[in-house]
Amino acid sequence: MDEFSYMGERFVNLIAAGAQAKPRLIIGAHLDTVPGTPGADDNASGLAAMLEAARVVTRHAPNAPVEWIAFNLEEVGMVGSSHYAAGLRRRRRSILGMLSLEMVGFTESQGLQRYPWFLRGRFPDVGNYLGLAANRRSQRFLEVVAGAMRSVEGLPVETMVLPGNGWLFPEARLSDHAPFWDAGFPALLVTDTAFFRNPHYHQPGDRVETLDLDFLTRVTQGVIAAVEALT
Repeated sequence: MDEFSYMGERFVNLIAAGAQAKPRLIIGAHLDTVPGTPGADDNASGLAAMLEAARVVTRHAPNAPVEWIAFNLEEVGMVGSSHYAAGLRRRRRSILGMLSLEMVGFTESQGLQRYPWFLRGRFPDVGNYLGLAANRRSQRFLEVVAGAMRSVEGLPVETMVLPGNGWLFPEARLSDHAPFWDAGFPALLVTDTAFFRNPHYHQPGDRVETLDLDFLTRVTQGVIAAVEALT
């Protein structure tokens, strides 16, 4: 448990594998949700993908250590991941990279997918793909991960590289990868695009029956393929 405090209360990030002397790959997903929603996509889908990927990967020892982290208090400003990334930087640890699994279970076929004005026409009109977002520092990391995930049959993957640390598109910073960008580490947002696609975002309707479990399965296979390619 990685302990931190917020507003006078004690919270923890939950870590499997623990700190490693060698550079490690970090796979993360936040465990909190907002009041009033079951949080099936946000973010039980990310946790489910992480846990199943961990189960498969740990059947054999990867060449590089992998750290699996359930981050707390993402919904109030990435508090848990900010604490953890700052600690890595303070101790001058190096990492291979970090994947933030943020809402990875919802698809649609009716053209619900939306984009900010400056991205219209650059990506598919139908939200049936997985999105990966990187900052420029993470571009090489993105190439390896995207290539591995595209090896999964039936998993469309779209990528985006943002200038700086993504401040020109602040919606792309709304998950636990952003503190890693700010600390100078390579990191990716892995997402079904959240509120740009899912009408149940932060609503009582964010329930498991709204999810595309076949898509979630392929995303999980993509995470496993990425871990294998990186380690």
